[in-house]
Amino acid sequence: MIKQATIKELKTLAPLFDAYRQFYDKVSDIKSAEEFLEARISNQESVIFIAYNSDNNAVGFVQLYPSFSSTRLKRFWILNDLFVYSEFRGNGFSKKLIDSAKELCRKTDACAMLLETSVTNDIGNSLYPSAGFQLRDDANFYEWTNTK
Repeated sequence: MIKQATIKELKTLAPLFDAYRQFYDKVSDIKSAEEFLEARISNQESVIFIAYNSDNNAVGFVQLYPSFSSTRLKRFWILNDLFVYSEFRGNGFSKKLIDSAKELCRKTDACAMLLETSVTNDIGNSLYPSAGFQLRDDANFYEWTNTK
């Protein structure tokens, strides 16, 4: 089952989000994870879907942020975070979460959904094309980091 997260799911969502951050070598901080998610949901700054297994345990999530395309004159969504606990990978939860994200795009008349993943993310680099994403080779991705 896939469910859109509300404030009521913060206690369920925070450990998932914390595990996701740890996957990217960040220090565990459940309190800060919960505060971050609460702000995103309360301020309607992101949409989060949670995947539940047959035992009704939360096993994964996807978080999307809205943005806009000036050239296309439409909204698009950034699939920023996708995570499934390792013991539940390979059971279709990621694809179901992506399908929920695609449905959000359809409902909001978005022109696209974009994501970024590391070239070393073998799982993601296999998953995303199989879910209909196309690797763009016509653009360069640049980042400026505020070191202040």
